[in-house]
Amino acid sequence: MLATRVAVVRGGPSSEYEVSMSTGTGVIDALKKLGYTVSDITVSKKGEWLVNGLVKKPEQALMTTDVVFIAMHGAYGEDGTVQRICERLHIPFTGSNSFPSSLAFNKDNTKRALLPHNIKTPKHVKITDKMIDDIEGLTYLIKNSFGPEYVLKPISSGSSHGIIMVDGSSALGNAIAQMAETDGEFMIEERIRGREATCALLENFRDQALYVLPAIEIIPPDTHDFFAADVKYNGATTELVPGRFSFTEKSAIADVASIVHTVLGLTQYSRSDFMIRDGEVFFLEVNTLPGLTPQSLFPKAAEAVGLSFNGLIDHLVKTARVY
Repeated sequence: MLATRVAVVRGGPSSEYEVSMSTGTGVIDALKKLGYTVSDITVSKKGEWLVNGLVKKPEQALMTTDVVFIAMHGAYGEDGTVQRICERLHIPFTGSNSFPSSLAFNKDNTKRALLPHNIKTPKHVKITDKMIDDIEGLTYLIKNSFGPEYVLKPISSGSSHGIIMVDGSSALGNAIAQMAETDGEFMIEERIRGREATCALLENFRDQALYVLPAIEIIPPDTHDFFAADVKYNGATTELVPGRFSFTEKSAIADVASIVHTVLGLTQYSRSDFMIRDGEVFFLEVNTLPGLTPQSLFPKAAEAVGLSFNGLIDHLVKTARVY
């Protein structure tokens, strides 16, 4: 019997290129140990598909593939682009299909989709180019809507790239101008101070359609007051599995993560991020292709329930499907 042929697609034209390459390395190592036949496909920062250093069209790169393992993060990987290619070629792939991926990648659209479900999220406003003409007036309106601390973030991004924290409305105008230089659209949220948490889900595991893994408590180092991009993968952040949350908080985190996954139409796996303040659970965003590096949160949550990294990768390949 021939081994299943798995193409690992990693890299991509996003700010998370290096993380995607690291995820791909871990996935490739695991697949080889599991006995799969593996091909390593790198998408360059220009969007070129490279196989053994040669540029190929996606249909050529995936010509002899049984399953595509999408080991990408950020734009191109999580926004539905690669998923649409696999759908067009009718090749099974890991993660959610193109439309839910695109929906979940846009933080503003995600919040709007969840509005009917009474999920607490930080108050926010979406900022567009047209609104930048009157920064003083915009700042006044936001100050009177929520505050006094703010989080500015790109509408579509991950790993905390591009985030600006603002303490006090006096600095908000400058932060808006700064963000507008690089992002045509972005959002401003009220900042929720509290404990950071993340909760991973895995479908069709241990006879459960949607298995909730233990919530992880995230404690940034003393040099940072939030889970910033530069301390996500260097080991400086303390990650407690399971987190030190009350029974009520754990239940709320699990419930919201499950609702988000279901309402957005996600499949296979996801990981939702939260802030916990005075017992209240605030949903921040969902990751449709969580990191699978040695420092990543999803594998740590899986390990806590006895699912090894190799076992996790094997499960994702075996439950991948055509959309």
